Amino acid sequence: MFKDNKKEKQSAEGLSSQNIISQGTKIVGDFNSEGDFRIDGTLEGNIKTSGKVVVGKSGLVKGTLQGTDAYFEGKFSGKIAISGTLTLKSSAVIEGEVVAGKLAVEPGATFNVTCVMKGTVKEMNKGGQQQGAGSEKTA
Repeated sequence: MFKDNKKEKQSAEGLSSQNIISQGTKIVGDFNSEGDFRIDGTLEGNIKTSGKVVVGKSGLVKGTLQGTDAYFEGKFSGKIAISGTLTLKSSAVIEGEVVAGKLAVEPGATFNVTCVMKGTVKEMNKGGQQQGAGSEKTA
């Protein structure tokens, strides 16, 4: 009986928490978190998280974003560095600089950025140094 309760507490503590900035809220500052972020308000500053960042349709972020995955329905202006997947829904408006591992863009999204794909850069560097031009992979 007591063992089961202990396991449930450990499982709950192992889950990452979600930070929510609701619609109508404006925050200026820098944020560091191990949990996920959901932004439906306005945030001006720098976000650094090992979790996922979700920007809702009413969300606006100005600054820098460092994380693993990001999902945008709202607006972003600044620099994004995502090690995982950057997902842009049709209502998303992104401006600035982007470094991402993977990119998923729905038709209708606005994506006015300079973009670097992490995985592709590594493959090109390895391929160019170790292999001849005739053996490079193409899409």
